[in-house]
Amino acid sequence: MKYYGQLARLGVFTKTDVEKLVGKSETANSLLQNYKKRGLIDQVKRNLYVTRSLETGQAIAGRYRIASKIKPESYITHHSAFEYYGYASQVFYEVYVSAQTKFSEFSYDNISFRFISPRINEGIVMSPDGVRATDVERTTLDSINDFERIGGLEELLRCLDSVPSLKENKLIAYLDKYNKRFLYQKTAYILGHFQSRFRLSERFFQLCELAKGNSVRYLYNEIRYESPAYDSRWKLFVPQDLMAIISKGVADIGEI
Repeated sequence: MKYYGQLARLGVFTKTDVEKLVGKSETANSLLQNYKKRGLIDQVKRNLYVTRSLETGQAIAGRYRIASKIKPESYITHHSAFEYYGYASQVFYEVYVSAQTKFSEFSYDNISFRFISPRINEGIVMSPDGVRATDVERTTLDSINDFERIGGLEELLRCLDSVPSLKENKLIAYLDKYNKRFLYQKTAYILGHFQSRFRLSERFFQLCELAKGNSVRYLYNEIRYESPAYDSRWKLFVPQDLMAIISKGVADIGEI
């Protein structure tokens, strides 16, 4: 157990990390096999390991630290970032991870790790506990962009209803990097319902209006079958009452 304490401090590591400890590739291979056999470490996937706690036998590193080590500079994003910050109303059994190079989806400890191709490269922060994640502003925009595929509109609204603040200048900068007209439309429409909460200026919405283009779109595909309302400012077919979606969800849960 000579190196167990150092591996425990790492929590999650690769063979390269072990080589730095022991000095040789062959010695690293031997140590990994020995520690795996003794139950001191566990293999998450090829070339990715976690240290097990001597007390509980569970992995020392949680899902978000594991995700931050899958690839060089990998980071959690979308709903997983909301979860990490404590702004999600539910915790999913999958973690959304972005990186510059793709990895195949895999599962560990009943959690699926799913690759999401990054749309922009800005807005990534590293926490003291070793978790790399998109900041709240980029998480918000990524989630608005992809809510039909990740979590749905109701969960997005619940997350936003828990976010204490957003920095307008960051939203503008990230929207500019995205350079996507539909995202300007969706962002302005959705965040317009949180304008007072986030203290967003009218200038923010004017910038969105200038950048949104002239196309008329559905906020999400299925809304065309739901008797939508039309928002002429944002040229979107939208729900009759967006924020009622949250209260409806609560009522549905109460009926179960």
